[in-house]
Amino acid sequence: MKKIHKKNLLEAAKKASHTSYSPYSSFRVGAALLCRDGTIITGTNVENRSFGLTSCAERNALYSAVASGKRDFLAVCIYSPDHKTALPPCGACRQVLSEFVRDDFSIIMAGDEEVVETTIAELLPWDSLHGLTPPSHEDDNR
Repeated sequence: MKKIHKKNLLEAAKKASHTSYSPYSSFRVGAALLCRDGTIITGTNVENRSFGLTSCAERNALYSAVASGKRDFLAVCIYSPDHKTALPPCGACRQVLSEFVRDDFSIIMAGDEEVVETTIAELLPWDSLHGLTPPSHEDDNR
C-alpha cells in the first residue's frame, strides 16, 4: 500500500477550496482524493440556486477521478476554510465513496483548527447496499 502523505492531501484540499462556487452559503469546501497510483485529484463544492442540485467537493473529486479512468483509491481529505473543526462528509458522499473504496479507505477531515482521520467503515458501519457490488468489482477484495 502506498504511504499516505496527509500534508500533501491537506494542502491540495485547501487549494481546491479556493475555487469553490458557493454564492448562497459562502461555505467553501475542497477535497483531495488520493489514487493508489499516487495521483491526487481535487474537487470543490458547486452550489446551485436549486440547492438540492448542489454537488459536494468529495463527490466532484471522485467523479473527476472516475471520468479519467481511475478506480482504485486510498484516501480523501476534506477541508473548509470556513469551518474550525474537522469536516465530515455528508451521508450522500459517504454512500458514493463506499461504491468505490475498501473498508480501510482513509478519510481525513479538516478545519482550520482540527484534523481527524477515520475510515469509511467507521463513518458508514452498516452499509446496507455494500452487497450490491457491481460485477466489475467482484474480485477487488473489499
